[in-house]
Amino acid sequence: MSKDGEPAFAGADWGTSRFRLWLMDRAGNVLAERRSDDGLDASRTNGFSQVLEGHLAAVGAPADLPVVVCGMAGSRQGWMEASYVDIPADPAAILAASARIIDTRRDIRIVPGLAQQGARPNVMRGEETQLLGLVHGKPGFSGLVAMPGTHSKWVYLEGGKVSRFATYLTGELYALLCNQSILRHSIGQDADGIDADHPGFSAGLALALAPDFSLLGTLFEIRAAMLLDGQSEDAAAARLSGMVIGTEAADARAKAPAEIKTVQLVASGRMERLYRKALGAAGFDCETIDADDAVRKGLHAAAAGLWFSRKETTA
Repeated sequence: MSKDGEPAFAGADWGTSRFRLWLMDRAGNVLAERRSDDGLDASRTNGFSQVLEGHLAAVGAPADLPVVVCGMAGSRQGWMEASYVDIPADPAAILAASARIIDTRRDIRIVPGLAQQGARPNVMRGEETQLLGLVHGKPGFSGLVAMPGTHSKWVYLEGGKVSRFATYLTGELYALLCNQSILRHSIGQDADGIDADHPGFSAGLALALAPDFSLLGTLFEIRAAMLLDGQSEDAAAARLSGMVIGTEAADARAKAPAEIKTVQLVASGRMERLYRKALGAAGFDCETIDADDAVRKGLHAAAAGLWFSRKETTA
């Protein structure tokens, strides 16, 4: 059995366009790290096993070191499909359904995604690993978790189990409006550089959080403000960002039980600042969990559940 400071496993976050790998000891300390553009498309071309082994060799991983993988590598278009686990689901149920890659010299597991059946169908893949990390650090946690991204997730946990969740296409809608709608003529090229302190972002939030707000009925005003008032491109982008993020926050606030005052915000960098401001404006308090830390802690929690005893991994 490895000791603290010695490689115990590798954890990989394998997405559509990005690949991240961490070599960790049994306590979850990072010993080495790799980041690349070896997402699904590149890996399908070059071979998933070859891509992974190349990164493992680069960090000096032993030949028999186990690996736990999360993200789109477990999708139908990935390395091997890790079927969705129906909610409600706790960490044990998630890990019990992990998919094991066959015909490899090392033990490689892929964490499955989660599925919400019924009248409000939904799925997630990748975010469940961040939730594993959250619950590992807060056993039996109950509350609301916001996970911003291209497809933002809002997740309810009850006693450490995922009980229900919703997906908002906020990031994707923002990108489509900036790049493929009439608004592209008003927004310019720096649409992804908006900061939470921009007055246009605050203005967009205020609009979206108003009781009578209609996103579809307000979007064209961004174009009109440029034509009639000379609104700058960065102000237009900030206003749009505030409107779409504010719409998400307003809907989440309307659907949240009144007793929920605090949201666990899984985000980092500029995204964390934007959402912290939006959630505050919507009436939530926030406890921030760095998104990268959440992935690493989730992969460590998965390794602990798959290969190590709880006693050995408790710091």
